[in-house]
Amino acid sequence: MSTTSKRLVLSLVVRLVLYIEAALRPVLSHDGGLARPQPASAPLLHLLHLDTLSSAMSPLLRSPLAGSGLDLCYPLLLNTSCRLSLRPRFTASLLYILTFSLALLTVLLNLLLIVSIAHFRQLYTPTNQVLLSLAVSDLLIGLVVMPVAAQYYISSCWFLGPWLCSAFYMLTYVLTSASVASILLISLDRYLAVCQPLRYTSEVTIGRVQLAVGLCWSCAVVYNCSLVVVNVREPPRWTSCQGECVVMVDGSSVWLELLVTFLAPISIVVALYLQVFGAALSQMRKMRSSRAAAVGAVARRSELKAALRLGVVVVVFLLCYFPSLGLMGQDVSLNSAAWFWGAWLLFLNSCLNPLLYALFYSWFRRTIRLIVTLQILKPNSSRATVLH
Repeated sequence: MSTTSKRLVLSLVVRLVLYIEAALRPVLSHDGGLARPQPASAPLLHLLHLDTLSSAMSPLLRSPLAGSGLDLCYPLLLNTSCRLSLRPRFTASLLYILTFSLALLTVLLNLLLIVSIAHFRQLYTPTNQVLLSLAVSDLLIGLVVMPVAAQYYISSCWFLGPWLCSAFYMLTYVLTSASVASILLISLDRYLAVCQPLRYTSEVTIGRVQLAVGLCWSCAVVYNCSLVVVNVREPPRWTSCQGECVVMVDGSSVWLELLVTFLAPISIVVALYLQVFGAALSQMRKMRSSRAAAVGAVARRSELKAALRLGVVVVVFLLCYFPSLGLMGQDVSLNSAAWFWGAWLLFLNSCLNPLLYALFYSWFRRTIRLIVTLQILKPNSSRATVLH
């Protein structure tokens, strides 16, 4: 007999015993309105309170379909609990393996990038400070957002409470906005380096870049927290059942967020890179037509290569970000298929960024080798030559 059949039979038997016990309770407890003491041989079931037994047996009594695919997130809350989606074991296991492997890979790769930029002195450049900011947001996405979102999508139940639900949305919005801001700073950095090289060398310093990064993160935190502050004040009012994670943002705020966190910065990014590519083409023509100023030509060529490589990072980010725009302004739950594919394509970008750096930058491959072999623990390892 299958497990489902056994549970159905056991459920029916328990229901029948409870019905008989409830029917015989007046006879066992009263005789003509006078209470009589219980015999020592009274059955154990009669000594238990009916509500206590019902609560203990609630996993078996809640539904004849228990164990067959649909269950409750909170078995003791029969009338208010959300449904637990019990996927086939193979499907659930495959989803858990894929999502948590992606999260682990994202954390490891971005951690390697953060350690590389923070440890080796040769990598203390303004451009790498922006890459460090992007790596921090990607690391937090892989460390916090990916595992929590995967668990909620696969099980369809939110077990962390309404306050952490709002906090989870806040963190997701903040990290996404910080990533967009980092992409904007990367584009501005490459524009100044290629189109205005004299101004770049004199005005763009590590301190100013760090200040710009700090302002971007501060604005992302303040703005996105203000969007969901009403959900923090009264989080349960938006949910239809216990075990659901829903954050409501009014329509005007949604379109304002779309404008502030995507349309405006991405438009600036596209405009800047169009000018970068235009300047790159014109400078390449000049370098081909003139053999003079070889040192200056080599310097410009390195800046152009860096701009093109970071341009690939920007294009990949846009390709991963665009599908999530279809979720803007819609009441999409975290456990819906539309949210899963839209959001996880955006999360995938957090794993692709360090992979692109490893593909394009030889210094990142060298630093990975030094970190994995623990050579960074040696004295003066921060002064190692990683740029050639």
